[in-house]
Amino acid sequence: MAEFTMELNDEQKEVRDWIHGFAADVMRPAAAEWDEREETPWPVIQEAAKIGLYSLDFYAQQFFDPTGLGIPMTMEELFWGDAGIGLSIVGTGLAAVGVLANGTEEQIGTWVPQMYGDVNDVKVAAFCSSEPDAGSDVAAMRTRAVYDEAKDEWVLNGTKTWATNGGIANIHVVVAVVDPELGSKGHASFLVPPNTPGLSQGQKFKKHGIRASHTAEVVLENVRVPGHCLLGGKEKLDERLARARERAKAGGERVKNAAMATFEASRPAVGAMAVGTARAAYEEALEYATTRSQFGRPIIDNQGVAFQLADMRTQIDAARLLVWRASWMAVTGKPFTSAEGSMSKLFASEVAKKVTAQAVQILGGNGFTREYPVERMHRDAAIYTIFEGTSEIQRLVIARTLSGMPIR
Repeated sequence: MAEFTMELNDEQKEVRDWIHGFAADVMRPAAAEWDEREETPWPVIQEAAKIGLYSLDFYAQQFFDPTGLGIPMTMEELFWGDAGIGLSIVGTGLAAVGVLANGTEEQIGTWVPQMYGDVNDVKVAAFCSSEPDAGSDVAAMRTRAVYDEAKDEWVLNGTKTWATNGGIANIHVVVAVVDPELGSKGHASFLVPPNTPGLSQGQKFKKHGIRASHTAEVVLENVRVPGHCLLGGKEKLDERLARARERAKAGGERVKNAAMATFEASRPAVGAMAVGTARAAYEEALEYATTRSQFGRPIIDNQGVAFQLADMRTQIDAARLLVWRASWMAVTGKPFTSAEGSMSKLFASEVAKKVTAQAVQILGGNGFTREYPVERMHRDAAIYTIFEGTSEIQRLVIARTLSGMPIR
């Protein structure tokens, strides 16, 4: 077991500085353009692929970092560069985590590489869970998967929404209902291969922030996928459903569903994204406060500004520590007995919203214009308290974990 340390080792620092250089030299100069265009920044993803930053090998190395800090370190630096472009680069990772969390070794080895493609033919993947009437309430999911035993195929029908890379992805990972009577316990995840008939892109959303990241509906109309595209396999699914039915009869504890297993694994990473955006806004505000003069002196000479910056930095560091703790606990097999993963996501998300708003205030009128990046950072930060579990859902998870009570 790796010993806990408060400092990155030399190899991690080298990787961090390498990512930071890409974020500073490639992502930041392109950020405003792709935010305005509201399009996937394929040229930037291509550049990331060329240097090995957008690749299965790189993310596997960070995922298996024995300290657990590889992924949060990566996320913080990329989202320090730009949240919209950052999400375009790492969005495939959520689908990959879905396969890693629920798939067999053969499925992982077969499908995850196809999610990234290669340097000459870059691909992206999409994780499709939310629906128009089922966001936080996963039990309300309506997308159905019915098994055609004669053909050993699953038939998927329904509409997914808020899917990062939805419709433009090479591989879609779709969460669907296989047993409606079991509620959220009757869900399973399916791989939809490229060019599968019946899958199409619905509405593409025009968003408040993270506009360089493609977000859209995914429509499934009699989508047929082979039996081997059920993540984990049918035998494992049948066993899990049987246990869920027995527990339901006995009034026993709940069983984790496929979507929640994915989100649980990714929450500290989302917290790290929020830390990156908050840090970027804080640094912009600090530089502005030390160079902007009013009444014959830099505005940081005023306690009202200086104390804001002190609080901003303190909150960012506290958020990072919560993210690192949760990431370390996950990789070392320590259970989240106090919902530490949700804690990290909740706190870091709220910090990002607050810090970016304070940065806009410190820059005054300039902070309200698109000439300065804090305006974009403030818009981007709003997503962290919403996606992969709203702040309200995180509080609910934490409260239920602490109390053991079915708080509603």
